[in-house]
Amino acid sequence: MPTSRDPRLETAVGESVDLSTGGPGRGVALAPCSHRPPCTACPRYGNPGIAPMAAAALAQLARAHGLADVPLVSGPVAAFRLRARLAIRGRMGSPKIGLFEEGTHRVVHVPNCRVHHPLINRVAQTVRQALVDARVPIYSETAHLGVARYLQVAIERRSHSAQVVLVANSATAEPLAQALTLIRERLGDELHSLWFNAQCGRGNAVLGPQFERIAGAESVVECFGGADVHYPPGAFGQSNLEVAGELIAELRRQVPRDSRVAEFYAGVGAIGLSLIEQVQELRLNEASPQSLQGLQMGIAGLGELVRSKAKVIPGPAATSVDAADGADVVIVDPPRKGLDEPLTRHLAAQPPQRLLYVSCELGSLLRDASLLLESGRLRLAALTAFNLMPYTLHVETLARFERS
Repeated sequence: MPTSRDPRLETAVGESVDLSTGGPGRGVALAPCSHRPPCTACPRYGNPGIAPMAAAALAQLARAHGLADVPLVSGPVAAFRLRARLAIRGRMGSPKIGLFEEGTHRVVHVPNCRVHHPLINRVAQTVRQALVDARVPIYSETAHLGVARYLQVAIERRSHSAQVVLVANSATAEPLAQALTLIRERLGDELHSLWFNAQCGRGNAVLGPQFERIAGAESVVECFGGADVHYPPGAFGQSNLEVAGELIAELRRQVPRDSRVAEFYAGVGAIGLSLIEQVQELRLNEASPQSLQGLQMGIAGLGELVRSKAKVIPGPAATSVDAADGADVVIVDPPRKGLDEPLTRHLAAQPPQRLLYVSCELGSLLRDASLLLESGRLRLAALTAFNLMPYTLHVETLARFERS
């Protein structure tokens, strides 16, 4: 495991430095944000490193297990978000596109967000004007009326274009037909693909289950470890791909060549497919239909011999724990709630030689680590922090456990 002075962690995305400051990071200091307040999406806006409480908790965990200082990998300080989900609220003719003010359903219009890729801001402005020109009714939660409800944007780096999803309180795209035509015309070559998503239910879910492709390609394609990874519009994807790429590269360094690998919560395969050339066998467990679609697209693009190494195991991790049996290395990348309890119990009782745990929620990592280590069959061998979500209270952590 690299130490805090390892040059691999000092290139490409900044320096390995004290967790609470993150050092100079990349580029110059951010200019003041015109949307603060009332926008609270970046509670630590402009502050380097990760939140002091998170830094202290990681340092305490490291000390408790005899580890050295936890290295921190940081990236750009602005325009690093390549994905955004924005609410559309307000009145027909003057909609707001932005984020909910904390603790409310009031939308803060954020046309000049400094952490968004500039194309996200241009897409949001184009969509807003198209809704105005097409006189599309704007959704109201209180009345559960109106049409335009949310906007999702994902930037594809290789084409410098945007996958755009317009989410509506409508079963069909017909009420949005004119606006969709205007969006397509006005974005031109900056449009990767245009999608309609029906979300007619009450509640806080942004996306409905069905997507209709209006124009463009089926998926945004990114490359990790030489493998193309496909993101259909409903699949989860990291927003900070530069730092995510560094995390994946570090994972690849920690998986011995010719290992038998099982990955849980595999998503579209950003981690697993980046490893497939170097491993003997790869089992990929995922539950989300949209992510499974992207995973299958990525596997289909591999050569026949490499493709034969991969086995997809659909379904919840809680009912797929047997996928870990016989694996030399198990990789887990759960959502913020952490590991499903049956998987935690299985890994603690029948640990692999190496367990690599990617965490986006420090509290669940601390809980799961305690349960994994309880039997004494595993030990915590290394920790690395990744500032994947700058200016927030969250930190992405890679924890390596070894069989005792």
